[in-house]
Amino acid sequence: MKVFRSLAAAALAVFAVAGAAQGEDMKVVKIGTEGAYPPFNNLTADGKLVGFDIDIANALCAEMKVKCEFVTQDWDGIIPALLAGKFDAIIASMSITEERLKKVDFTNKYYNTPPAIAVPKDSDIGGVTAADLAGKALGAQSSTTHSNYAEAKFPDADLRLYPTPDEYKLDLAGGRLDAAIDDVVVLSDWLATDDGDCCMILGTLTPDPVINGPGAGVAIRKGEEDLKEAFNKAIAAIRANGKYAEINDKYFEFDVYGD
Repeated sequence: MKVFRSLAAAALAVFAVAGAAQGEDMKVVKIGTEGAYPPFNNLTADGKLVGFDIDIANALCAEMKVKCEFVTQDWDGIIPALLAGKFDAIIASMSITEERLKKVDFTNKYYNTPPAIAVPKDSDIGGVTAADLAGKALGAQSSTTHSNYAEAKFPDADLRLYPTPDEYKLDLAGGRLDAAIDDVVVLSDWLATDDGDCCMILGTLTPDPVINGPGAGVAIRKGEEDLKEAFNKAIAAIRANGKYAEINDKYFEFDVYGD
């Protein structure tokens, strides 16, 4: 299969792949995602990408009349990989923040859910204030809005950072952490499994507009306005035509799009 890159300043940043089954060209957008953040994006045991982010990405690509091609990338290196051209966009539950906007551009949000604190079921922590978590071992995934929130809002906690949520979940279940901070949906999804039976949601947190931003968006390289506009139109379209609700209801019992 012969693959060539079409790069035009005013054109949609897509790949044209020749030699499709019917001999017709197909346009492809390479999507970077983490594959380690269920239920939003995750790799199954046989290496298949699944989750809300993946279904939303495929729906957006279908609306744009292109094909999604997914590339998995460790979270810490996902923005550098986008800037280096490894893929065309990031759809990986990445919050739109002022700090990230210095490096990349974002579409409008495609969902917005609050952070929360999880603790062991036998925890004596009484609440989710800075005083409640002072001196407590608090786990978070590094380079996320949740780790940034913990640093800003819980300065007296013993913050411990992990490369993926899997590591902090193991330590929380194993008694090596007193609490963990993450998206309420991510924590709730884990708590519904056998591995998460150890723990419970202590409470949700009020998002900080500066730290958490308006929600998760599709990240793209700066200057690619046509691609940004194509994604924005597709997000609006799937919200209007019912496809978003169909995907949402597959994973959640409430609308994760938010206000």
